[in-house]
Amino acid sequence: MRLTPRENAFYDMLREAGRNVATSGEVLAQLLDPGSDRSAVAVAMRECEHRGDSITHRILRQLNKSFVTPFDREYIYWLAGSLDDVVDAMEEATDFLVVADVGPLVPLMSDQIRLLQRATMETGEAMSRLKTLQHLESYWIEVNRLENEADQVYRRLLSQLFSGEYDMMGMLKLREVADLFEQAADALEHVAHAVETIAVKES
Repeated sequence: MRLTPRENAFYDMLREAGRNVATSGEVLAQLLDPGSDRSAVAVAMRECEHRGDSITHRILRQLNKSFVTPFDREYIYWLAGSLDDVVDAMEEATDFLVVADVGPLVPLMSDQIRLLQRATMETGEAMSRLKTLQHLESYWIEVNRLENEADQVYRRLLSQLFSGEYDMMGMLKLREVADLFEQAADALEHVAHAVETIAVKES
């Protein structure tokens, strides 16, 4: 299959969006260090969020002026939007940690962060393979597995937060961050589902 420069532009931008997602996961992982500067993490994540928005807008502009796309337009919208949602949720979480002066993260939230870091890395690598649609099945299987594990961690975390161990305000703050981490995990699964759908339809 011969690709036009315009078709290649979509792959380049989606690959760039994937790299940005992976970078966001690395930034988030800095929170695993109890002595990390949360304000600096939030600033770095905000930069990732702005970069992601810029990439998404470029993809949408390209869609609006292109007659030929590498695969169905609705899938490009789905994929670009889901990639953007991942970074948005993580940026909102890091910002909330600062503005709400959230206390120390509980160990299960560190588990959430580790799972997000792994899933964002897998996603970044997968976006670079979209053009060939080769060797992608292991990616969506792994991200789905990680999301299932994240769901289990989230349910255990909610049980812990509602156990009465925390004061009401502290519990509500931690619950908000946990919910945003869960949103990011869900968005990563949506990316994987989009890639799987594209691979199956285009194969």
